[in-house]
Amino acid sequence: MSKAVGAPGSSVAAGDTVDAVVIGAGQNGLVAANLLADAGWDVLVLEATPYVGGAVRTAELTEPGFRHDVFSAFYPLSVTSPVIRGLDLEQYGLRWRHAPAVLAHVLPDDRAAVLSRDLEATVASLSTFDARDGEAWRLQFDQWLRVKESLLDTLFSPFPPVRPASRLVRTLGLADGLRFARMLAMPVRALGEETYRGDGARLLLAGNALHSDLGPDTAGSSVFGWLLTMLGQDVGFPVPEGGAGGLTEALAARLRTRGGRIECSRAVTRVLVARGRAVGVRDEHGSLVRARKAVLADVPAPVLYRELVGEEHLPSRLLSDLENFQWDDATVKVDWALSGPIPWSNPDVGRAGTVHLDSDLDGLSRYSAELTSGQVPVEPMLVLGQMTTTDPTRSPEGTEVAWAYTHVPQGLAWDRDRVRRFVDRMEHIVERHAPGFTACIRNRHVLSPTDLHRWEPSLVGGAINGGTAALHQQLVFRPVPGMGRSDTPVDRLYLASASAHPGGAVHGGPGSNAAKAALARAGLAGAAYGRLMRSVHVALYPN
Repeated sequence: MSKAVGAPGSSVAAGDTVDAVVIGAGQNGLVAANLLADAGWDVLVLEATPYVGGAVRTAELTEPGFRHDVFSAFYPLSVTSPVIRGLDLEQYGLRWRHAPAVLAHVLPDDRAAVLSRDLEATVASLSTFDARDGEAWRLQFDQWLRVKESLLDTLFSPFPPVRPASRLVRTLGLADGLRFARMLAMPVRALGEETYRGDGARLLLAGNALHSDLGPDTAGSSVFGWLLTMLGQDVGFPVPEGGAGGLTEALAARLRTRGGRIECSRAVTRVLVARGRAVGVRDEHGSLVRARKAVLADVPAPVLYRELVGEEHLPSRLLSDLENFQWDDATVKVDWALSGPIPWSNPDVGRAGTVHLDSDLDGLSRYSAELTSGQVPVEPMLVLGQMTTTDPTRSPEGTEVAWAYTHVPQGLAWDRDRVRRFVDRMEHIVERHAPGFTACIRNRHVLSPTDLHRWEPSLVGGAINGGTAALHQQLVFRPVPGMGRSDTPVDRLYLASASAHPGGAVHGGPGSNAAKAALARAGLAGAAYGRLMRSVHVALYPN
């Protein structure tokens, strides 16, 4: 794990003054800090935990030599995000590794739909479910290649993304543009049934949609299923060599070269506000850091507004809207140190870095419905990672590091017995498709929703997406009805976490947008920018 990062002798004294304070050293906080440092700002990042990276960290959780990604693991959006690509992190030690196949969705009867970076291999797998589906997949991938660059620019630009959205419209034209928008807004089950005849491609789409908290029958789930499957076909689901922490370590190393500083084990307890403007922060020891230009917060929106800013500095309408902020589902995650590769009955599954187990489409709908109704799923969908298969540096030769997670409802109590029984259920699902799996387990490490929140404070209640990905909390509705921007009603305070547009996953979008807003406010037209933001916030949140 990475410890506190900073140049020798760079500890910040009480009462220090910097251009910008960034609260939180997760990937979004580090992206924001890098972009501000690139502009010549003196930047200080304050992190509550002893580690850089937030939910992008690596540790030997089970045994020495077995390197586990503590939270997130596979990063297709990182390698395609214009934000991350623009930082040239390969110059700072980041190396990407790939499994032989990207993803396998295992059905109850042991058949598997296998997604590969080799288009012909994917086509061959999907054609075993229906001979017509291979060609349908080619057409869908052609559409992705056509819109990819303008779509990604649209997704990762500050809202409203006028220029990239205009390029996307010009690329598609009116007729295809309307149909494309309809496709993104559909339930993923409907998209699969309109486009494919067999179960294989339909399950790849629906299983990937469930990487969010949206089930197959939920409006807007198509955008996540389509985006992740197309990314998998295009760039795979890569991992940083040596562990997920390699990504954030590269971000931290880049920041250091530009004079930025990071102080770990230094929790911020208050954002200091004077005459409606953020002027600095106070830490848990009572020390102050003054900010000449900006405070950026890579923390969940409810934490920023309720705990760090305080209700006395915020419009009552914003606070009432915040009462309706909806978290995504909670998560249970198990990490395993295995004596060898998982003994899958279907050998094609052993080649995939990511494995979905083991529902058909109706089973995925039942799983989602149980979550929606607050029930612990009887047959949960598992997302499983085979990390040594993907990156041989993760464990000793001949062994395997693996993990699996699944979602459970928010707000439930998880005592030891309940966690143990649920983990048994998860391992049984793997065992029925890989007889002998449990005999391969040398050691395991379990994180319940409570553990996830304790280990990483931004994962509130075990939610890993910074808030639901449903349509009512996206774009101008994220985190509450507003502008869809990082600007807050407090001047020079910016929301830089996954609670802000464009939301969860490791792509640096919220951090980049917050940095751009801070630079605009401090720029030549900053006074006019500030007046515009204030007037819009007054209109949006009248007291």
